[in-house]
Amino acid sequence: MIEIPSELEGKHFELYKLEQLLKPLGYAIGGNWDYDHGAFDYKIDDETGYQFLRLPFEAIDGQLDSNGCTVKLQRPFLLSHKYQRGLDDHAFIGNAGASFNQFSEPVDKDASFPEKYIEVGKALVQEAEAAILNP
Repeated sequence: MIEIPSELEGKHFELYKLEQLLKPLGYAIGGNWDYDHGAFDYKIDDETGYQFLRLPFEAIDGQLDSNGCTVKLQRPFLLSHKYQRGLDDHAFIGNAGASFNQFSEPVDKDASFPEKYIEVGKALVQEAEAAILNP
């Protein structure tokens, strides 16, 4: 994980408005969220595993699944996930099996981040700052 300092840190926004600003840039709300915290993820590459820029946030007014939720953005960071190869090739495709075998577990959730994408991540943070702070 590589942290990237940002002008967004500590700033409060309506979650809905953040979604409207970030989705057109390629961000999606990451699957690892809870009612009080979550993150927007931008997939940079999937060459060897997956490389993401993550913009984490925490709910400060309401829950993430409620209308009008306000969130506080935290420090963005880059992360890599490396997945096992070949597991999905042999997954049972039946209805019951598909629900359990859909995804493989990461081999290394905190894999080293490729050097060549660090500058890309910094540029993406600047782009997000411009979109959010100067809409």
